[in-house]
Amino acid sequence: MLINLRRTIAIPFHQKPSLCKLLSTRTPNPNPNSNSTQPLSESQLKSLVLSRYTRGKFTNLLQNVVALPAVLLTACQNLTTPQTQNGLRLSLPDSVSKRFSIHEMGRELCKNRFDVGASSVAMAAPRNGGESLVLPSLKLKVLIEAIRIVLGIVYDERFVTFSYGGRVNMGRHTAIRYLKNSVENPSWWFSVSFNRDKFEQRHVNKLCLFMHEKIEDEVLINMVKTLFECGAVRIELGSCCFGRGFPQESGLSSILMNIYFNGFDKEIQEMRLKKNQEHPKFESNELVSKDGVFYKPVKIYAVRYLDEILVMTSGSKMLTMDLKNWVVKYLEGSLELMVDKIKTSIHSAVSEKIDFMGMELQAVPPSVLHPPMSEKAIRARKKYLRQKEVRAIELKNARARNRKKLGMKIMSHVFKKLKSSDGLKSEYQIENEVGEIFRTWADEVVQEFLESLDERWDWYRKLSAGNFLSLRHIRQQLPEELVDAYDKFQEQVDKHLNPVRDRKAREEEERRVTEEAEQKYAKRTVEDLTKLCVKADAPIEVLRKMVKLIGFTNHMGRPRPITLLTALEDADIIKWYAGVGRRLLDFYCCCHNFKMVKTIVTYHLRFSCILTLAEKHESTKSEAMKHYTKDLKVFDINGNQEVYFPTEREVKMMGDKNLSDPIPVDGAFSLALIRLASDEPPYSCVAHFCDRTDTIVYRVRLLQSRLNLTPVDDKKWVPGMGAINESLHLKCFPLCPDHIHDLYMGSITFQDIDCTSFVDVD
Repeated sequence: MLINLRRTIAIPFHQKPSLCKLLSTRTPNPNPNSNSTQPLSESQLKSLVLSRYTRGKFTNLLQNVVALPAVLLTACQNLTTPQTQNGLRLSLPDSVSKRFSIHEMGRELCKNRFDVGASSVAMAAPRNGGESLVLPSLKLKVLIEAIRIVLGIVYDERFVTFSYGGRVNMGRHTAIRYLKNSVENPSWWFSVSFNRDKFEQRHVNKLCLFMHEKIEDEVLINMVKTLFECGAVRIELGSCCFGRGFPQESGLSSILMNIYFNGFDKEIQEMRLKKNQEHPKFESNELVSKDGVFYKPVKIYAVRYLDEILVMTSGSKMLTMDLKNWVVKYLEGSLELMVDKIKTSIHSAVSEKIDFMGMELQAVPPSVLHPPMSEKAIRARKKYLRQKEVRAIELKNARARNRKKLGMKIMSHVFKKLKSSDGLKSEYQIENEVGEIFRTWADEVVQEFLESLDERWDWYRKLSAGNFLSLRHIRQQLPEELVDAYDKFQEQVDKHLNPVRDRKAREEEERRVTEEAEQKYAKRTVEDLTKLCVKADAPIEVLRKMVKLIGFTNHMGRPRPITLLTALEDADIIKWYAGVGRRLLDFYCCCHNFKMVKTIVTYHLRFSCILTLAEKHESTKSEAMKHYTKDLKVFDINGNQEVYFPTEREVKMMGDKNLSDPIPVDGAFSLALIRLASDEPPYSCVAHFCDRTDTIVYRVRLLQSRLNLTPVDDKKWVPGMGAINESLHLKCFPLCPDHIHDLYMGSITFQDIDCTSFVDVD
């Protein structure tokens, strides 16, 4: 098949004069080339930004910070890591200089000559009524990342503690950990749902007013306006596009959304502090009165992950209704957002589940999260302990039997030597070794005897009971030396053989263990009656609909092959399934029903992959399992065995992970890359700053286009599942082996590649 590959020419935008002509009242940096061209560390960036802080505001950030070549190079470093070519690692400045000059880019920013429209590419929708897309070029991505770095340093410490998303170590799992560990006794809650609406000009103007409160830089603020106007940066509330690695999501959207909601967050924080002052928290020993009445202070909790807002109260429903009315009024009035009042409804935290961040939350007693051992588990544990005791007794008897045999052999050997000769003669002196062996045996025998209370009691009774030497009239007739020797012997018997003290200690230990168990049971019972915690569950029904929609399972819920993937190599098929499975496991590892997610991965995905491989090679399921094994092992070019899909043992050992912001599986679900055959000269890899030319062209096939569905249709589409913009459907991208591997495995997303460098195939 002959195909013609050519680069797509960027379509320039004609900006409005009011937004293109960025006026500056400050003197720009006259010589940006004098700055260092090495990436800066986090402390250096922070010092550089803070040096522009005067009179309560940050000034001239774009021209004096963002435009510096060192800052731009740091942004390049954040976008990617240096790649290798022919075994040599290319330096980051060399890799960047092949694409554009950061010094020239810095001069353009200083002189307000940077053309955002020329650095953007418009991509039309493939079908009528579809949504078009504007993607930034790699050069514009560097500028966006540099602005994000600077805004992150300015605002990160000014955000409230319950603001998650777009921040370092403040991701989804951190928010779930806060909900599970810090929220107590929630009675009512509601999540704010927005109508699907893009940020319009009035929202951008309001955002710029919020930025003016801390930043005095018209050039930077006008640059943000230009990015919104050209479509390189966009925010769409009520969609499922944020934090999912989709190409239509800009790296600047998260920080701008946090800035936009920062005023709302602070108002909620003030309400929380005021409520805490009205209902102070007492010490644990003061919570229960003499009458057994428990004190539960009224609390307000809030969590916001980008545009998802969850508000909880431990008070009455009227308090929650007043709070909800205030939240809706503030969002619609001060922030001019469209709230879906039907979906933004109050739910009981105990009897109703609520969807938040792709998970289901519900208030449950602590025993649900940390259940006690069941009767079956207790019986199994007792059986194990009995078996352990039996094995110990068998080992003890075997050790004694072996000692007896070995001792008899030694004694027989010595007796024969002495009988056949005048004495025991040997070339080696083994007396010390033999003596050490017998001393070790003796010590072990004595130690085992002292540890057995029954044997000690038996010998103590024999040596101390019914002895006539204990009678007074007998002792008076005996010599004093004999009486003293007898008394000393009895003292040693009482000291070493009397088991009364040890038996009392053992009984005391058993009593203490029983009391601790009763106290734990009483405490657990009281907590179940007086305390509620938040449980996070994976939406199993949604996941089942999702795997059915993709094609992993049939209408009966059994694994089935995906015919589209048979065009891939065997290793690529396994990598695609492995990427989907690992993302599922990473995303839902903090959920209480994580075992059910493991079942979906280890059964539905694993056997769907096996069936796909079997269909590709026109073999049976048994033959495919025999060839690839259940762990889906493949061999590379050198014959080395590789395992990409998580093994059953690996899945079994997986558990809760905190302080991470995992990427949802939506992008891997809705995307398939099909390899094309081509004899054309290779192109450079489209991954950020990758200089490898040993690339292969892959065609993008999106799920919604393949099924002829639209993500907006809630009846046919899975609720809460995002999708890549359909304008990328059937686009072709050259990728090197390393980056196609990372893309399949979920290590990188479409945000980590330059989507404007696609090639046309005729």
